[in-house]
Amino acid sequence: MEGDDDDFPPEPSEHSHSQRGSVASSVTRAQDLLVYLASNSAVHLTLEGLSCMSAQELGRNVREALNIPNSAVDVFAFWFCSPLLDLQLKPKHLPYKLCRQWQDLLYRFTEAPPEDISQDEPCLLYKRNVFYPRSKELQIEDEGVLRLLYDEAKMNILEGRYPCDTEHWLTLGALSCAIELGTGLDDQALTVAIREKKLSSFLPAHAALGGGGFLSTLRGRGGRNAEMEQNLIKEYRSVCSSAATGSSLEHIALLHQYLRSCHTLPYYGCAFFMGETDKPAQGLLHRGGRKAVSVGISLEGVYVIDVKEKHVLLGLKFSELSWDHSYPETEGDSHILWLEFDGEEAGMPVNKLLKIYSKQAELMSGLIEFCVELRSVGESAAAGTDGEVTPSQESMGRETNGKTRERRQGKLRRQSSVVCSRVHSLNTISYVDDGKEIKRLKPKRAASFFTRQAQPPTYSEVQVTESLEQG
Repeated sequence: MEGDDDDFPPEPSEHSHSQRGSVASSVTRAQDLLVYLASNSAVHLTLEGLSCMSAQELGRNVREALNIPNSAVDVFAFWFCSPLLDLQLKPKHLPYKLCRQWQDLLYRFTEAPPEDISQDEPCLLYKRNVFYPRSKELQIEDEGVLRLLYDEAKMNILEGRYPCDTEHWLTLGALSCAIELGTGLDDQALTVAIREKKLSSFLPAHAALGGGGFLSTLRGRGGRNAEMEQNLIKEYRSVCSSAATGSSLEHIALLHQYLRSCHTLPYYGCAFFMGETDKPAQGLLHRGGRKAVSVGISLEGVYVIDVKEKHVLLGLKFSELSWDHSYPETEGDSHILWLEFDGEEAGMPVNKLLKIYSKQAELMSGLIEFCVELRSVGESAAAGTDGEVTPSQESMGRETNGKTRERRQGKLRRQSSVVCSRVHSLNTISYVDDGKEIKRLKPKRAASFFTRQAQPPTYSEVQVTESLEQG
């Protein structure tokens, strides 16, 4: 994710010295650059001084090429993306320089083998800025800006990065049909258009291609696709009946409707990181293992998503968690992001700790901290202060947090929706302070959770002893 220049190398590395060297010869020479968009299209630019051009300067060229107004300068950012790593650049970053350091970044933040790292090459993407508030999106009236946001949101829906329930992705698929095919098609014309573009152009791959399994095979993909087509057409009729057909603002209204529907997904606009969590012990031998997860972080909170099952394992707002990350202490250990939150065990309120194993734990922790600080500054600005927390605000914040925790149920509800948390699917460490002793202590960590929050925490600090019990 995003970081300062100091957060990324330039620490010397024997792995990529061959890529480095003088770039003085390319300072003034005109160079071609492809900037990709979420729609799989690209902006072709020919620029001089590309090697020393900042992301901020490059952004002006891209906005000009796309006819994007300068008022949308904060909506989008540049990202380096590859199958191994996604990173958002800050305005001051030099894309050319970071691209030449890509192997350093992969060695530092991924577990990829050297042969994969040597062949990996990032694409420069222009897409949504993770720090742009979603509330501002619906105030945008420029169709070009809305279309870029729509293309990215649709891509994340189709690829399963944004898990959603059947009725939700059907509505989104119908809106995509209306946006891309128009609202005036009859059933026959719509069926032909859907088949020409393929069902997977409107519905998530795991839905359009079937969920797999023996029963699905017996049923046949053709029968399932026909059923999905009919459901999509029915939903399209519903969407079109409420659309202002023929209005010059129809297209913008449909784009707003699509984004508004995506906003109901708590992880919309997140930056995503790859990691693993422990599986709960199962069977007579109590075998556990790990499961692959995607960790989404935005201005709203942190969301842990099961990569295989396409549903949320844990979703927490920043007011509901404390966090930290730890570095490997010995060879073979992992980088770990720790998330602490309220839970319930045997009817008793407890604090729970979740371990997320990932070499990107440092990036995740830094992004959480920055988002918390941004929210704190925003709340202070709304209150008319200069961003500093006064003693009265500190007291008020502590009192408010306490009331919030009293109102909030200790147990996270388990429901059928893919958006709801499934804490029972996670192997967490539980502990409780009964006033005398701590049961099931936390493992050692690099720094206290409780020094990281922008506001005073509502948890009681745990005193770590030499005798540790790990879950």
